[in-house]
Amino acid sequence: MLTLSIEQARQFILAKQGLIGTYRFTGKDGAYRYIRQAGCIQYDPVDVCGKNAELTLQSRVKGFRKCMLEELLYADRKLVDYADKELSIWPVEDWPYFSFYRDRSLALGASFDGIEELKEKAKSYIRENGPVCSDELPIEGEIFWHSSMHWSGNWNKKSQAARSVLEQLYTDGELVIHHKKGSRKYYDLAKRHIPKSILDAENPCKNEEEFISWRVLRRIGAVGLLWDKSSTAYLGIDLKAEKRKNVLEELTVSGRIIPVIVEGLKPLFYCLSSDENLLRSVLDGSADLKPRMVFLAPLDPLMWDKALIRSLWDFTYSWEIYTPKDKRKYGYYTLPILYGDRFVGRIEAIPDRKNGILNVSGIWWEAGVRQTKKLEDALDRKLKRFAEFNDCREVIRR
Repeated sequence: MLTLSIEQARQFILAKQGLIGTYRFTGKDGAYRYIRQAGCIQYDPVDVCGKNAELTLQSRVKGFRKCMLEELLYADRKLVDYADKELSIWPVEDWPYFSFYRDRSLALGASFDGIEELKEKAKSYIRENGPVCSDELPIEGEIFWHSSMHWSGNWNKKSQAARSVLEQLYTDGELVIHHKKGSRKYYDLAKRHIPKSILDAENPCKNEEEFISWRVLRRIGAVGLLWDKSSTAYLGIDLKAEKRKNVLEELTVSGRIIPVIVEGLKPLFYCLSSDENLLRSVLDGSADLKPRMVFLAPLDPLMWDKALIRSLWDFTYSWEIYTPKDKRKYGYYTLPILYGDRFVGRIEAIPDRKNGILNVSGIWWEAGVRQTKKLEDALDRKLKRFAEFNDCREVIRR
């Protein structure tokens, strides 16, 4: 069993995620390789200075442009939008694993009277007319329905029939998102875009227990180190304390993860066995830990477990987008600032794309951060790149 200091634990996580040292991911191929490593990245439609998934990639992928993710999703079809950690983006090659989701969706959807007739009507329209959004699908009225993408809440919720039937078919796996216009989704038949060899592939997991283990393994790999403790990094997985312990023990015994002690913290931590060499390079001082400045997405994989961030970094972050203005401590859409292996502050930068200006409306430095010339130079370089990412030519700081 390996033992890390808190500083080494931080460095290992950042090195694993590609947030420190020389860029490991470059261009569109790098974006795809990072998503394969993480398993999934979360999608959120809000676009202040880039959508969450785009912000996640710009922090790790050298030369990333927003069109690259669009191409990977809707031209190359190497990625797919679907549920995982909430609505996420993940490699289409993982489609067979999520057959448990689709089977459950089919079973739950069948409990709604008249849904099968509406589904056939929607598929027939799409076959003849191509991709469609809910406003264009000629199915009128409302039905009592609840998306089986989220298996909780009021199952007698009344909603627009066209939207409901499209979401049901999407969750069933018969439709995929063809493209988006803003936050509006256009759906098409899955078989037009996912190879038959993937659509018809047998589920690699024999049962839901194996599926849970596979998902836990992916989440550990996404973060780098996760503890034997309730964690929002496991969001979307049925993983109460006893089940979590059993899964972690099974993964350890099978040699897929290794336990790690972090000095000063009580819970046992775990990392992928395949990351042991990287872990040892951090321990022996040979890891590439060259500092660079990073602006992180609000739902970045590094931020999935905010309790873990507080324990390892002594940094508290709250996404205040849904906080009333008079109760916000910082700003509407602040991004954490990482420099080297420390969180040094947070920033709110809002692009005026019409005039090509990135307006920095606020920077809040953490207590004890010295605003040296080195830090200022790193910030200037990062803001220049962030402006380019947001199609801006100029940066204005208040």
